[in-house]
Amino acid sequence: MSDWWMNPLHVGLVGLLCALGFATLFVAWLVFRHPDRSYMELKLRVRTWWVIIAVFIAAMVSSRSIGIAIFGVVSFLAFKEFLTLVPTRRADYRVLMWAYLAIPLQYYWVGVTWYGMFIIFIPVYVFLFLPTRMVMIGETSGFLRAAGTLHWGLMTTVFSLSHIAYLLALPDQAGSAGAVTGAMLVFFLVVLTELNDVAQYVWGKSFGRRKVIPKVSPGKTVAGLLGGTATTTLAAWAMAPWFTPLNEWEALAAGLLIGLTGFVGDVVVSAVKRDIGVKDSGAMLPGHGGILDRLDSLTYTAPLFFHFIYYLHY
Repeated sequence: MSDWWMNPLHVGLVGLLCALGFATLFVAWLVFRHPDRSYMELKLRVRTWWVIIAVFIAAMVSSRSIGIAIFGVVSFLAFKEFLTLVPTRRADYRVLMWAYLAIPLQYYWVGVTWYGMFIIFIPVYVFLFLPTRMVMIGETSGFLRAAGTLHWGLMTTVFSLSHIAYLLALPDQAGSAGAVTGAMLVFFLVVLTELNDVAQYVWGKSFGRRKVIPKVSPGKTVAGLLGGTATTTLAAWAMAPWFTPLNEWEALAAGLLIGLTGFVGDVVVSAVKRDIGVKDSGAMLPGHGGILDRLDSLTYTAPLFFHFIYYLHY
């Protein structure tokens, strides 16, 4: 039992459960303290976080194959949600089957740790194959928009997010506090990305005045961006010795990378939703919106953090 508590990943997961338990009790106290107010959205958000954390913990403590499969299902749901948002041509319905087939294949390359195929399969082979299949159908109206939209969706929801799964497949490394596993790297990335979202929101609400990109995301402020990025950078510096093989300067760089690119991922998906004319990407996660609303920042932080640490230590 003592060995279990010596594992930073286990301590971190228990910490997440404790934080969520505290949030649940706090919401219950608010409902008791102010029975005349409606806290339904807040209760739904916390309740959904329990589901999200449960799935995340399952991916972290299961075998590597099961963890990779869980992230594959997440990519499938994200891509399916993306397709419900964007307009698709009736002629391309048969092409969509091939696009969906790319998901298990991409995660298969992760499972067998075939890095060379993993890194080029969707950007090169799927990119070339899907338009070829579309041409064979013979419909040219809206061809460029359909091909670009389909491939952008695969790159965002499958290729980018599959980098999280590949972190699980990386071999163990020696860290300053002991062995570093792939699950620890995933914990580091996901927790910091979500912390960055929360920190930018809190800093923006508390001190934000000047907007960063008002036409895309009116709620994003300079104070939120700078404060959130600084918070994430300091958190990365504190967590890195326990969860990564990064040294102090590399940890600061990783935190800065996650803080800045998490913001970019958020506003890029916001731009997509504004172009389509929707507030949320879906209703799969009550209180949060769609699955893309929770994964938007990770679509940028996951591949960039992966290649950052892969280049330095693998």
